[in-house]
Amino acid sequence: MANESKLVKENVDGHFFVDTTCINCDTCRQLAPAVFADQGDFSFVYKQPQTKSEEINAMHALLSCPVGSIGNRSKDKPNVMDDFPLPLTQNVYYCGFNSAESYGGNSFFITDPSGNWLIDSPKFLPHLSKRFTALGGIKYIFLTHRDDVADADKYAKEFGAKRIINRHELSSQPQAEIVIDEEEAVDFAADFKFIVTPGHTRGHMVLLYKNSVLFSGDHLSYDPGADILCASASHCWYDWAEQIESMKKLSHYDFEWVLAGHGDRVHLTKKQMKEKIHDLIERMPALGR
Repeated sequence: MANESKLVKENVDGHFFVDTTCINCDTCRQLAPAVFADQGDFSFVYKQPQTKSEEINAMHALLSCPVGSIGNRSKDKPNVMDDFPLPLTQNVYYCGFNSAESYGGNSFFITDPSGNWLIDSPKFLPHLSKRFTALGGIKYIFLTHRDDVADADKYAKEFGAKRIINRHELSSQPQAEIVIDEEEAVDFAADFKFIVTPGHTRGHMVLLYKNSVLFSGDHLSYDPGADILCASASHCWYDWAEQIESMKKLSHYDFEWVLAGHGDRVHLTKKQMKEKIHDLIERMPALGR
């Protein structure tokens, strides 16, 4: 719970505030960019919500904050718990309730006739579990890499779901039911392709759904301020040269959405996405110097 005795001094006056337990994970800025901004070490409230929509977005951010750093002094708070998971496109959802165990990484949910998927893991909460149950449960849990497994084991136990992870990441979920050994893309099921993208970690994978939605883990994200796709050399734990080669591999696929574990999501045309991927590949060698 946010603590008013530890306020980030940059907060503007009003109901919403951020305290100094913030880990600057970017969750709140993704969900409510009209309210929260980056101070450098923390997020802060740079503008109080002006509309009902902005207030709801700020409440979504409050609930999704992995460390409970956001507070709301209002006595008339909108009840938005049942909004989660939040629909993004067609049958794809953002889970919310980001976990501190994955440093606030995003997780996503797909409803599919052959069985529903969880991509990386949010906190395990009974309320969110009930929401997943209402949407048909979870058949598979795709784990992009070791950093963002969070409570995957608890969701696997709750739903009898099968966890999918690369062999090189297995120490983070040693009881995972499906282990991927292949070095190249895997057509796992209709509409689901796993693409092995070493770089950020040795066994990092991304999930391509319906040649439209790319769940990119920590491999690829979007910077809305600069309107570019980006990758982080400073948070590359395995090999930056490998990540550049993985990005080149990814450029051969078509998709319209990038849903990142860390960093903003983006929806573009396939042509625009190709252009931005190629631009990123050209920039990546200099980023690693």
